[in-house]
Amino acid sequence: MQKLNFPTYTFRFKNSENKVSIFDAIRKKFILLSPEEWVRQHTVQFLLQEKKVPLSLLNVEKLIKINELSKRYDIVAFQPDGSIFLLVECKAPEIKISQDTFDQIARYNLKLEAKYLMVTNGLNHYFCQMDFKKECYTFLNDLPHYSNTY
Repeated sequence: MQKLNFPTYTFRFKNSENKVSIFDAIRKKFILLSPEEWVRQHTVQFLLQEKKVPLSLLNVEKLIKINELSKRYDIVAFQPDGSIFLLVECKAPEIKISQDTFDQIARYNLKLEAKYLMVTNGLNHYFCQMDFKKECYTFLNDLPHYSNTY
C-alpha cells in the first residue's frame, strides 16, 4: 500500500483467497484492505496515538439518515457526554479533496453537529472548527489534543 502522510503505525494483516485484510481495532474484525480503508485505519491510529482520543469513544463506518437517504460516515469521535468532538471523512489517496468533499461532510454534520471536522485522503489533511451560530467553519492547522477540548 501507498505511503501516507501520517506517522508510521503497526497494523495486523490477514491474507485470504489472495485478498488482504487489515484489523480494525474499533470494529474488532478484519476489513478488506482498499485504498480508502488504508487511509481510514491510519486516521484511526492518528486519533488514538497522536490526539489521545480514547478507543471507547471512536466509532467507524456507521449509517446515518440524512433527508431520508442512508449515508455512512467514516469516523466519529465522541466526547464523554455523548456529543460529537470530531467527524472525519476519508478518501482514497488518488481522490483529490474538492469542494464536493467539504459539502459532503458539511451535510453529514448538519445532523451530527461535530465540533471539529477532518477531511483526508491520507496525503492531504484538512481540519476545521465549526461555528454553529454563524453557520460556517474555520480552517485550522491541526486538530487540538482531545483532552484539551472539553
